[in-house]
Amino acid sequence: MKFLRVAGFLLLALLLLVAFAWAFGALWYDGPGAALAVVAALALVAALVFMKPWRVKLGIFALWFCAILGWWLTLKPTNDADWQPDVAQLARAEIDGDVVTFHNVRNCDYRTESDYTPRWETRTVRLSQLTGIDMAIDYWGSPYMAHPIVSFQFADAPPLCFSIETRKKKGQSYSAIGGLYRQFSLVYTVADERDVIRLRTNYRKGEDIYLYRLLIKPEKARERFLEYVNALNRLHDEPRWYNAITTNCTTAIRGQHPAGERLPWDWRILVNGKGDEMLYERKAIFTGDLPFAELKRRVHINAAAREANDAPDFSQRIRAGVPGMDTP
Repeated sequence: MKFLRVAGFLLLALLLLVAFAWAFGALWYDGPGAALAVVAALALVAALVFMKPWRVKLGIFALWFCAILGWWLTLKPTNDADWQPDVAQLARAEIDGDVVTFHNVRNCDYRTESDYTPRWETRTVRLSQLTGIDMAIDYWGSPYMAHPIVSFQFADAPPLCFSIETRKKKGQSYSAIGGLYRQFSLVYTVADERDVIRLRTNYRKGEDIYLYRLLIKPEKARERFLEYVNALNRLHDEPRWYNAITTNCTTAIRGQHPAGERLPWDWRILVNGKGDEMLYERKAIFTGDLPFAELKRRVHINAAAREANDAPDFSQRIRAGVPGMDTP
């Protein structure tokens, strides 16, 4: 019994510590200033030190935490802000039978990562001409974390990419911890491959992109495409917060799929740098019967993208020699 009491006490202490850390972070990142977070933390510590007995301490802590949580839940995302130029416009789509027209497709003219001319285009594609899906997986440092970019392929039009990202205001930069709070809105960037892929291979330093061909029938690819379109239009009308765990570039893809049809949960959905291994194991990507390590080596496209640069046939050139890319 003594062991159970000690274990229970330690578990409670851990939960309280986590709750305290989260609440402090909420005030620090989302509150009016860091000073308020420090003052609120010191006030709680003082109350816990001087108040007795322990039930009163727990009550004070609960009130303190619930007050912060209640305030935090009132924070609402908006589409009206002074956004960075690369996310200044929100994409939207109009469906007219077989024809889908996209507004605000990004196709920036880059000189460096931060020096570019924003360009927003209107693109029209036909559902009947959608042939398949490629997935670009972008690594920027850790082998455990990555960013997926889904590229839909058409028989009569250039590929169209969807990249689920943080919509940052001017002056903001991405923060993994800030991403756990309400610092960023969610944005579905619809872009040309010469923008969203070339940005990462040719202009950003230390990023690597691996391009896989998904094994999916055209009719299923069209279903996935319409899921993106519907999610895109909902987000245009109803902004959402980005969250590094619950609503990120990978979980949002899974979340837009009908609940009864989602793939089984896997830890690699969160640790998404291992997502390509998961797809390989589930036979969801073209492998050419290659071992995973060899397949990954062959689908690395940075060198091809740098050589192609802004060529009109960029999309064809980055696929040359990539396993499965010559397979309908």
